[in-house]
Amino acid sequence: MELRDFGDWDVVIVGAGSAGCVLANRLSADPSVKVLLLEAGGSDNRLWVHVPVGYLYAMGDPSLDWCLKTEAEPGLNGRALNYPRGKVLGGCSSINGMIYMRGQARDYDLWRQLGNTGWGWEDVLPYFRRSEGYHGGADDAHGEDGELRVERQRLSWPILDAVAEAAEELGIPRTDDFNRGDHEGAGYFEVNQRGGWRWNARKAFLDPVRKRPNLRIVTGAEVLHLSMDGRRATGVVFLQDGAAHHARAAGEVVLSAGAIGTPKILELSGIGQGTLLHSHGIDVVQDTPGVGENLADHLQIRTIFRITGAQTLNDYYASPLGKLKIGLDYALKRSGPLAMAPSQFGIFTRSSPEHETPNIEYHVQPLSLDAFGQPLHRFPALTVSVCNLRPESRGSVHVAGPDPRTAPAIRPNYLSAPADQRVAVASIRHARALMATRRMAEFAPTEIKPGPQVDGEEALLQAAGDISTTIFHPVSTARMGTDEGAVVSPELTVNGIGGLSVADASVMPAITSGNTHAPVTMIAEKAAEMIRARLRA
Repeated sequence: MELRDFGDWDVVIVGAGSAGCVLANRLSADPSVKVLLLEAGGSDNRLWVHVPVGYLYAMGDPSLDWCLKTEAEPGLNGRALNYPRGKVLGGCSSINGMIYMRGQARDYDLWRQLGNTGWGWEDVLPYFRRSEGYHGGADDAHGEDGELRVERQRLSWPILDAVAEAAEELGIPRTDDFNRGDHEGAGYFEVNQRGGWRWNARKAFLDPVRKRPNLRIVTGAEVLHLSMDGRRATGVVFLQDGAAHHARAAGEVVLSAGAIGTPKILELSGIGQGTLLHSHGIDVVQDTPGVGENLADHLQIRTIFRITGAQTLNDYYASPLGKLKIGLDYALKRSGPLAMAPSQFGIFTRSSPEHETPNIEYHVQPLSLDAFGQPLHRFPALTVSVCNLRPESRGSVHVAGPDPRTAPAIRPNYLSAPADQRVAVASIRHARALMATRRMAEFAPTEIKPGPQVDGEEALLQAAGDISTTIFHPVSTARMGTDEGAVVSPELTVNGIGGLSVADASVMPAITSGNTHAPVTMIAEKAAEMIRARLRA
């Protein structure tokens, strides 16, 4: 294939998602550094990107989503799951749930203990604060001058307030801030919104700098592979409008294509498991067994309870007048259900007493449906989802062939670890206990999924496999570390390869205890600082 020359750059960033937008902003702040940002998707100028509830329509839209699927999962009783990944400016921040959640201080201290110097909680907190525009102003935990707006949700539900009181009966305290390092408690999630609109990475980090003469943003540019000179990355080859282009990088190529896209590009470039690459006819540049391995993800168990005596979104949706009210609330006040994040209310607690810190996260929603994309039920109900924050199950993502257009094989291996199976069973029981409190008795909750008839360890585990879905937090497929299995160093340079670094969720040495957009933004902030230092050296 004939390659068209796309010029010389100091840094080429692959992926304009949560990390890539931050990197483009920070690296182009030096006018002497020429930055090229490549995004396979197109513009995010779509209504359902910016209206918060539009995530329901953005996921599964091939103009916004890679529309990936997992392989059939044994732990999910042979089911394959849809696996949305953003294919648009802003990446997953354009289609995600908008929840701003850093995780626990313990998560990052564990990263440091695993050999990643400079990645403990006290080390990373300044990077969280740097990018944050917190509604409550600056303090020792929060920043107010950053580009990533963090606001309270513009709605509340009496039924969710009742759930908070129910949680207190179980000894779970109220909280109005999940982001101070210890997020135990129950409360409304804070979100990346501004005035009732989604505030994605494109708006936050690209819009203020897109006119810089040393920054070029290219959409519709799908990277085929890296260009290599021995064991040094010298640029990228990408496809745009049917033509192949070659962009050279004098300083670094930075992969920010996410936990699915980054290992795919590495493998297509000959960096990965030698035997796997040989089997697909890909020339091996470096045998790096860790590429595509260690995939971790949060699996949520979606229990559903029918209720009486309180309104939920199901009621509004079933009524023409209710739908009219939904539209008017948003049009006039930018509030109401159209301003909703997918999950409004959270609880962080322990599934059983032996856990040192909260190990499960509730996403409580005043709605219910059989599956994403299907109509809401025509009766009032709550979805009480519970996810294991620290799963031990590990999966993989690998190329399924040498053609870059072939989707990778995604095998999360959910519920394969015995510890995860125990937490899954305990999580269903915990959700039942929450709904069985005195406070919730007023609403006469009746369990719909998995159903009160399901009991016993084996039956509950089977039910967990039937009703669980991903919460879309894949990480660790190019993990950082100092051991032989690590793909990148604590400086995020790819081990054994020059001129190449990774900055996205794939580098996490262990999954964080919560949603992953905020940690990825932090990783990019820290990566930009390290890359700038290398460029100056």
